Amino acid sequence: MIIESKTFTFLGKAVFNKIIIRPPFELPGKMIQEACFIYVLEGQHIEISEDSHLSVTKGESVLKKCGNYLSRVNVTKKDVLNNIITIHFYPETLKAIYADKLPDFLKQSNKVVVPNMTKVKANGLLEKYFDSLLFYFENQELVDDEILKLKIKELILLLVKTQNDQTVFSILSNLFTPRIYNLKEIINAHIYTAISIDQLANLTFLSRSSFIREFKKEYNQNPAHYIKNKKLERAAELLTYSSEPISAIAYDCGFNNPAHFSRSFYSKYNASPSKYRLEQIGN
Repeated sequence: MIIESKTFTFLGKAVFNKIIIRPPFELPGKMIQEACFIYVLEGQHIEISEDSHLSVTKGESVLKKCGNYLSRVNVTKKDVLNNIITIHFYPETLKAIYADKLPDFLKQSNKVVVPNMTKVKANGLLEKYFDSLLFYFENQELVDDEILKLKIKELILLLVKTQNDQTVFSILSNLFTPRIYNLKEIINAHIYTAISIDQLANLTFLSRSSFIREFKKEYNQNPAHYIKNKKLERAAELLTYSSEPISAIAYDCGFNNPAHFSRSFYSKYNASPSKYRLEQIGN
């Protein structure tokens, strides 16, 4: 549930948002001609794209190019609200901000394959930047279009100078260049994550029924059955060769509930995860 939302607009577009959310909360987001930067002030923010999955916590941030996403806010501690700032980029606002002097890396795509998003390492300059934004959110009467232009330019300059600048630079160079993912690529990217059929359908731009139909064409199986089997097979492999705790293996394979994992594992292998591990060691 969104508890509070403050917004600054430029050319009719929401460019800065400060949002307070009570978890759990989930929001699908298709960004066609739009890119976004998210900074977490408090809580944990999960970003899921067609090709990856990132967890961003207090003081961390993520840069996202245009694409299809799911944003998830998890419960971390009782009564802790999630507090984030988002900055949105659009072709028309950037052109207006740079007044026909758009930096070269924003002018056109480099036509290279880049990730849809990347975590941006925290540093003192970014922290001070967001401290300044918090000041403006608390004193909204001071904000006008010229300040918004300056703050967007400032963020882009800071991003270019970040420690993992090559990935950030590549994304900035392809902010509005979408990559088309097929169903199989999306399934392979998320098969070992805790993601539902409805969420996978959303990432493929399909309704649930259409997703299931296309999945059966590709894999000749029901998606729930196929994905569950793949997770359990991966768990069995890790139980054989890894010394990780069983609960950690369950989580790594996309099971958030260890008890559910144990029941599912027993149903497939006729042995509990601990017994299966002992049997494999003895062989």
